[in-house]
Amino acid sequence: MTTLDRRAATGAFWRYWTASTISNVGDAVTAVALPLLAVATLNATTFQVSLIAAASYVSWLLIGLPAGVLVARLPLRGTQVAMDLLRALALLSIPAAAALGLLRLPQLVVVALVVGLASVVFFVGNSTLLPAIVPADQLTGRNSLTSGTHAVTQLSGPSLGGVLVQAVGAVASLLFDVVSYLVSAIMLAGLPRPRRTGDAPTGSPLRMIADGLRYVARHRLMRSCVAAATLVNFVCGALLTLTPVFLVRTLGAAPGLVGVLMATEGVGSLVGAALTPRIARRLGSARALLLAGTVAAVLALLMPLARSGWGLLVFAAGNAGFAAGVVVLSVLTRTHRQTVTPPELLSRVMATVRFVSWGAIPLGALVAGLVASAVGNRDALAVICAFTFATPLVLAVGPVRRQRDLD
Repeated sequence: MTTLDRRAATGAFWRYWTASTISNVGDAVTAVALPLLAVATLNATTFQVSLIAAASYVSWLLIGLPAGVLVARLPLRGTQVAMDLLRALALLSIPAAAALGLLRLPQLVVVALVVGLASVVFFVGNSTLLPAIVPADQLTGRNSLTSGTHAVTQLSGPSLGGVLVQAVGAVASLLFDVVSYLVSAIMLAGLPRPRRTGDAPTGSPLRMIADGLRYVARHRLMRSCVAAATLVNFVCGALLTLTPVFLVRTLGAAPGLVGVLMATEGVGSLVGAALTPRIARRLGSARALLLAGTVAAVLALLMPLARSGWGLLVFAAGNAGFAAGVVVLSVLTRTHRQTVTPPELLSRVMATVRFVSWGAIPLGALVAGLVASAVGNRDALAVICAFTFATPLVLAVGPVRRQRDLD
């Protein structure tokens, strides 16, 4: 764990927040541009799009656990900067290959994998860095702010991505994300060098990984929340595959409109992030989780009911409602982990949770591609949205239902 005095911490937080925001805007543009590039330029099938989505997140299964050890042992600032530069270089290879006439689908899959691997290390580092620069009593507010900002980037980024794809093409629009990573690297490089408190973690990497796994497995509340997050992320992975194909090929939406419709996720996320502190204070954080999971599941059922024309608003409402519930769950469970975990275990606990929960994203992406190939995009979307009810069910049968707050 690292510490900074309060004045330095305030400046460090805003620099951290600025770097994350700029990078997230670029990510949101790429989230639209990459699948549209595969669908429109390379004529990819739904299953092939699922391979790109899966490659983006399978990295959590590959290095999710070792990432916690790396972050615990390497300098946080230098690691974050290096991961930004690696992601920028990987994405830059796509317009370079396109200019030479060499761009093929396998390259998109490989780039998605490399960016995903770097993002794993980067995220674990960011999650470990935030509690080091923010007092514990401000973590819920700061987490809500970062989640709310992320929601704004989800709102503006996909719309910007759709406009850029229509204006300059999917390949050229990826340069926006390249620039965002470079700017983020410059901002993070200017952070003060964090100062370690206590002894550095020792022992073999396997022992350190086992310590993180053991802590999560033995913590009853955290274990239940991780199970719920895993189910949510399975659905999110499936939606990464189904949403662009459903909107383009089933509903006939243009790229610019696809960006706007995907941006409704940001509207819901922004609402969820803004309401989280208030709901948690009024109901208690545990009860807020149950409410958020139920509301998200009910509203998600609207998405497969969407039709062309004005019927696209039904998709927008379902997408926003599901996203709002997911953000409430994310903010509350992340704050809980950051406040109850011993400082020396935090990076490994965050990595363990992401390994388990985000490891479900590529599985959901692949399952959605297979189901869509068998029954069609609309029916596959209906099956996935119905599955969202598994999340509040898991919370309701676990220790969360007996708690007012996650403490």
